[in-house]
Amino acid sequence: MNLTHLDNNDRPKMVDVGGKDPTKRKATASGIISMSKEAYDAVITNSAKKGPVLQTAVIAAIMGTKKTPELIPMCHPLLLSGIDCDIEELPDLPGFKLFVTARLDGKTGVEMEALTGVSIGLLTIYDMLKAIDKGMEIQNIRLESKEGGKSGNYQRQ
Repeated sequence: MNLTHLDNNDRPKMVDVGGKDPTKRKATASGIISMSKEAYDAVITNSAKKGPVLQTAVIAAIMGTKKTPELIPMCHPLLLSGIDCDIEELPDLPGFKLFVTARLDGKTGVEMEALTGVSIGLLTIYDMLKAIDKGMEIQNIRLESKEGGKSGNYQRQ
């Protein structure tokens, strides 16, 4: 089996996408953070001591999406055309579900960027609320959908 990130001498390499044609690409990822009712209420009432938790998490998610090639060794630096974030309140959990969508016209996909954005956004929520609840759990970070590229479209069922 040929692994795309190893050369003929089994040394790590970045895949050469130079011969590929640019296409429209889009990926959406999501993840959940569960927490105590006290921590959830601090977010909803905007009374967390470190400031506006969800707004800060969105900024962090955008930054994480943009910084992916600095964190994941084989990811290409990309000229992203857009990043959208959405946060769903989950009062029965209690917690929040973060969605990140990354888009570009390019030669490689943006799945890792969307997944990294979700991870960094959720870690930011944890950081801002850890004084209230150190037992928070980040879970179910996953790709929801992707469009474009050689492998085609994917939609989680």
